[in-house]
Amino acid sequence: MLHITRSLSGVVCAALLAVGATAQAATPKDTFVMAKDIADIITMDPAEVFELTTGEIIANIYDRIMMFEPENLQKLVGGVAESWEISDNGKTITFKLRDGLKFHSGNPVRPEDVEFSLERVVKLNKTPAFIITQFGWNAENVDGLIKVVDDRHVSVTITEEFSPGLVLNALSAGIASVVDKKLVLEHEKDGDLGYDWLKSNSAGSGAFSLKSWKANETVVLEANPDYRHGAPGTKRVILRHVSEPSGQRLLLEKGDIDMARNLTPDQIKGIRDNADIAIDGYPKGTIVYMAANASHPILGKPQVVQALRHLADYKGMANSFLAGQFVVHQAFWPGGLWAAYTDTPYSLDVAKAKALLAEAGHADGFEVRIDTLTNSPFPEISQSLQATLADAGIKAQITTQEGKTLWPKYRARKHEIILARWSPDYVDPHSNADAFAHNPDNRMEAKLTGVLAWRNAWAKDDVNKLAVQARNELDLDKREGLYLDLQKRLQTEGPYVILFQQNEQVARRKNLQGFVSGSNFDLVFYRNVTK
Repeated sequence: MLHITRSLSGVVCAALLAVGATAQAATPKDTFVMAKDIADIITMDPAEVFELTTGEIIANIYDRIMMFEPENLQKLVGGVAESWEISDNGKTITFKLRDGLKFHSGNPVRPEDVEFSLERVVKLNKTPAFIITQFGWNAENVDGLIKVVDDRHVSVTITEEFSPGLVLNALSAGIASVVDKKLVLEHEKDGDLGYDWLKSNSAGSGAFSLKSWKANETVVLEANPDYRHGAPGTKRVILRHVSEPSGQRLLLEKGDIDMARNLTPDQIKGIRDNADIAIDGYPKGTIVYMAANASHPILGKPQVVQALRHLADYKGMANSFLAGQFVVHQAFWPGGLWAAYTDTPYSLDVAKAKALLAEAGHADGFEVRIDTLTNSPFPEISQSLQATLADAGIKAQITTQEGKTLWPKYRARKHEIILARWSPDYVDPHSNADAFAHNPDNRMEAKLTGVLAWRNAWAKDDVNKLAVQARNELDLDKREGLYLDLQKRLQTEGPYVILFQQNEQVARRKNLQGFVSGSNFDLVFYRNVTK
């Protein structure tokens, strides 16, 4: 299915033909072409985007209320907001918008657009909406809690006991992207707030606009020459879907692409001596974990999950096929970020795992299905797990699927064991704690699909209380201690076997400079790229 915002211009068609021709020795000078597995793209609507590839795409299409900019990824700053004031009781934040901002359509960015964007997220209530509905917002009350003050100011009021700093961090997430209200409503159908249209179009004010998306083939972005930071370094960005890392390597070596995003460690090793190619490393917040559905009659037993933690060859994988791209990490909050717990108490211990399985009444093992992604390194990790699980008598069948199939299955609790990945939604430990630990309503009908604890049918009242206490604590030292305690608890009590933290390795032609990939999946920026 072809998704197009408007007809491709001749110059973009020429660029696509150029990068598709095997005889082409170089990509167009004004075009940044990368090869990437983009099969996880299912929507371009920032109210719904919750996938890694689309997270970075919308980071380049939309400005958010708050931002981490590529020039300094450690500092939270205003996006469309120039400044903000917090009320004495900490419940209301009033944002002053930057003067003169315009959407790609030419429409001005107004307080009404900020108001509409946040209210739209709440009313559509798609998977990532929980990032802001946690503030106490819902379809019935949100119109009274997000208000236009005047032609430069908009206010947001929360009803929960959250610290204002947490709220500001959350408003740097993708769901706080500011969309063009006038343009979106021009495409509204049957009161859908433009949902059907925005799935395959864009309405932002960021460095790029969406030119076209052809599923499992290409995404083309066009530069915004009037962007508030100045025109991007290239006129367009093309993401080519190349699922096989070997194909990416070949294209890079031939000069048909500027960057390969999914090379394996062996392929990275094989091109290190190529004088035309550079290898860059970017520590990421993405963690790889295995999770057991607690509603399963066997996997719901704590001793069984504890046994699984002793049946992963963490170091063996990290030192072989994952070398350079993942490091062993066994807590839900990534290392290198504030309040990270970095102890790694688990290692492969088949004897201990067998004892735990016997204690649970499964000394002879059992059969189980592992669902995971098709792209590397997930099949390789699952195969290693399959082998070590078998040493304890557990017969695992591996099913690989593309994200568009796997994620809906996971969100419907239809898995047994899943091998998956997770990145924070914003740079605050509450982001991951709220997903991994906090499940206030474990009923199937609650449909807390953005909560991993709910997806795995796992909930503990005291863990919920600890997560809320950490979220609300204003004293930073105390808050850090609470998050460390929470991570320790989930290492032994949760349904998870947390395995690795990603170190993204990107291979690029040396004539390309300025690519920025931050710790989070949606802190990837193209606007400073030059050739």
